[in-house]
Amino acid sequence: MSDAGEFIDAALQRESLWYNADESGAISRYGASVGAVRGTVRDALRRYRNLDHDAVTALASELWSVPVLERRLAAIVLLQTFSASLLGSDLTRLEGFVRDARVEELFAPLVADVLVPLLDGLDPVARSRAEVAITRWAAEPNDWLHRAASLVSLR
Repeated sequence: MSDAGEFIDAALQRESLWYNADESGAISRYGASVGAVRGTVRDALRRYRNLDHDAVTALASELWSVPVLERRLAAIVLLQTFSASLLGSDLTRLEGFVRDARVEELFAPLVADVLVPLLDGLDPVARSRAEVAITRWAAEPNDWLHRAASLVSLR
């Protein structure tokens, strides 16, 4: 795990009240508040100031790789913070995140605060490429992708 990833995970565990799987068993939780997650990401970005696009997206993937709600929420907050620097090529990574969102608490901010700004910021050529992917999502049997496609196509 990267230094930044270890820093975030350790801080989230320190902020936690408990650790368990949610009622559905879909994802584990440390029990840290949303404010603690946001503060942890803010502190990590102060500590690791030189994160470029590739480092940010790699860190988001690293955080997302473990199915713990707060880690995944930290990945979303990180991507929200750097949404202006996301590229059309990041759509593939985001597709994986949406596909594996598992709970509404992750799905909603991922779509509204990361995916929508990314799509809104694309130039016409990149936007047309993204629309091909979104059209494919609409036909997917994965409910999360199907819902994401519906939400972004309503815009």
